[in-house]
Amino acid sequence: MLAIIPSATLLGVEGRAVGVECHVSNGLPGFTVVGLPDTACREARDRVRAAVLSSGLTWPMRRVTVNLAPSGIRKTGAGLDLPIAIALLVATGDLDAEAVAGTAFIGELGLDGSVRRVPGTVPLVEAIPARTVVVPLECAAEAGLVGGPEVRGADSLASLLSCLKGNEGWPALPRLCPPPVPPPPDLSDVRGQEVGRAAVEVAAAGGHHLLLSGPPGAGKTMLARRLPGLLPPLERDDSLIATRVYSAAGLPLPEGLVTRAPFRAPHHGASVVSLIGGGSGWIRPGEISLSHAGVLFLDEMGEFPTTVLDSLRQPLEEGVVRVCRAKATVSFPARFLLIGATNPCPCGRGDDGGCRCSGASRARYVRRFSGPLLDRFDLRVVVSKPDVDELLRGGAGETTATVCERVAEARRRARVRGVRCNAELPARLLDYSVPLTPAASSLLEHKLRTNGLSARGLHRVRRVARTLADLAGEGDVVGEEHVCLALGLRAEPRLGEEGW
Repeated sequence: MLAIIPSATLLGVEGRAVGVECHVSNGLPGFTVVGLPDTACREARDRVRAAVLSSGLTWPMRRVTVNLAPSGIRKTGAGLDLPIAIALLVATGDLDAEAVAGTAFIGELGLDGSVRRVPGTVPLVEAIPARTVVVPLECAAEAGLVGGPEVRGADSLASLLSCLKGNEGWPALPRLCPPPVPPPPDLSDVRGQEVGRAAVEVAAAGGHHLLLSGPPGAGKTMLARRLPGLLPPLERDDSLIATRVYSAAGLPLPEGLVTRAPFRAPHHGASVVSLIGGGSGWIRPGEISLSHAGVLFLDEMGEFPTTVLDSLRQPLEEGVVRVCRAKATVSFPARFLLIGATNPCPCGRGDDGGCRCSGASRARYVRRFSGPLLDRFDLRVVVSKPDVDELLRGGAGETTATVCERVAEARRRARVRGVRCNAELPARLLDYSVPLTPAASSLLEHKLRTNGLSARGLHRVRRVARTLADLAGEGDVVGEEHVCLALGLRAEPRLGEEGW
C-alpha cells in the first residue's frame, strides 16, 4: 500500500515542500529511505522504528520503501521523522488515510516516541501548502507566527495518534511569553566624545557603516553598543525576514516576531563560514544574516583574519550573500549596518606616541585592512582618550530618547525619497536627491582631482552629507558645510603608524 504525507525541508533560510511517500510490500523485511537524504534523514529509519515500538504499535515485518520527493533536492535534518512515521502507519493500515487528509507534519522523533522541536519552523510552515500542519508542541507558538495554515501541536507519537483517531482532543497551544526586556544602554552614559557621539547618530540616521579607532578604554565599544538603541523598530518586511533567519538558525523567538534591530558581536576568532554562512551538511545562516536589518559589531577588528574581513566586501555592496555548493546555491539576506572598532596598532598606544610595536608587527596589522574594505566605511572616526575633567566632572550628554527623535525624522525624510535610509540611495538618483551648491560641488571636484576620493567614496560622501542635512533640518540642497563635515567624518586612516 502507498501513502503520501506532505512536509518540508530547510534549504538555507527557505523551506522547500516535500512529499513523503511510503510504500509497504511483500518481500524481505527492510526499511529504505531514498530521495537524497542526508545522514540525519537516513538515520530516521532507526528513530522511527524505536518510536513506533515505544508507542505500543507493531512494526511491520515487510519491505518498506520511503521516497522523499522531489528526489533532486537535498533533504536535511531530522524534521522528516514524524511524517515518515505517519506515512508508514497509513500505509500499513494502522491509521485511516482520511484522518490525515489535508494535514502536513513536521517534527523529530525520540526513541521513546516523543516529538521534539526542529530548527526553521517558520520557513518550514511557510513552504507547506496544506490546510493544517502538526508541529512539535514546543514549536507551535513559533509556527503560529506564519499566519497561514491551522497549527496543531503534538508532544508524542502516541498522543498524536489518539488525536487523529478522535479518541482525545488536541492539546492547547502554548503562548509566547515575552520575558521582561531590560532597557538598552543609554547614550547619556558616554562622557565627552562629542565626535564619536555625532558619528554614531549619523550612522543610525543614515545607515552608514562606521569605523572607530582609538586606544583601549577610549569608549569605542561603549559607543557601538548604544547605536542599536537609536534605530527605529523594524518594518513589517524586515521583521518577517529577520524572524525567518532566526528560526532557520535554530535561535529562540521568545518575543514572537523580531521587531527590534538585531545586534550581533562575533568574537574575532570567528571563521569565514560562521560569519558568512554555509556548512557541509546543514547550510546555516551566518552572523551577517543574523544581523540583517540590524547591527554587526566587529570589536577588535584588527584581530580578525584578513580573509574574514575581505569576505564582507561583496555583502556590504549587494545586501545579500550567496553560498554556492556543488548541489545547491543558497541566498541569505545580509543588509546590515557594520560597526568596526580597532586600535591604531597592536599595542594600542600608537596615538599617544608611546607605541612599542615593531615595524613588522605594524605591517602585519595594516595588511588586515584592505583598501577596498576601508573604502566601504562611510564614516571613519578617531576616538581619543576622554578628557579627565569631562570623565570625572562632566555632565551627562543627550539621552538616547532625544537623539532617537532626530534619527526618526531623518529616516522619515529618507522614506519620502523611496528608501529606508540615505545609505541606500542609488547612484543614479544622487543628483536628484542630493543637489549640491556650487561651492560643495567645487570641493568634491577638488578631492577627486587630487585622488582624495574614489568614485565609490564620492557617492558615499554625498549620502553622508544628505544625512547631515536631514539631521540639521536643512532644505533639499546640500551645502558646503555639510560636505566638509562628511569629509571630516571620513578621515583617511593611517593604521600602523604612530597616530592617525
